[in-house]
Amino acid sequence: MRLNQSAFLLFFLEICFAPTRLDSIHPLLEKLMNHVIAVSCVLLLSFSSSLSAIETSEAVKVTPVLKTSQSWDGALLNYPQGQAEITGVRIEIAPGGETGWHLHPVPSFGVVLQGQLEIRLRNGKKNVVRAGDALAEVVNTAHSGKNIGTEPVLLLIFYAGAVGQANSASLMEGN
Repeated sequence: MRLNQSAFLLFFLEICFAPTRLDSIHPLLEKLMNHVIAVSCVLLLSFSSSLSAIETSEAVKVTPVLKTSQSWDGALLNYPQGQAEITGVRIEIAPGGETGWHLHPVPSFGVVLQGQLEIRLRNGKKNVVRAGDALAEVVNTAHSGKNIGTEPVLLLIFYAGAVGQANSASLMEGN
């Protein structure tokens, strides 16, 4: 028999918040039971987000691709002020092609669908991503990408921006 996750959550919430009649129990046992109930409720509530996630089954397979609070260079990600606007783009870079120096003032993340891309920062740091890799791009940091493979690079990129704000800015070679 499969346990209904919603019923399970409601059952524990009822235990956590329903009035109990412990007046006939020894005070030390009552205190212990209250601690056990409190800890159980905290644990359940901390895992409740996983209880409501899409369930994996024979027909549905869920595989995490990326979960991070940092860009690939280790900087913490922060959302911009204003009305949220999500933008998705598909980028194709020919073999040997380069994006040129640019930056993103908003968080963005992407998946390499095909090819190999070398991403360079002005400080010399490099990151090579290949088909199947996911990454959180650098924010407010000048970078350039170059296709170092023999086939086109295909990227699927999503920007977590704000209405009226640019997702990317081109930089001159000297900037």
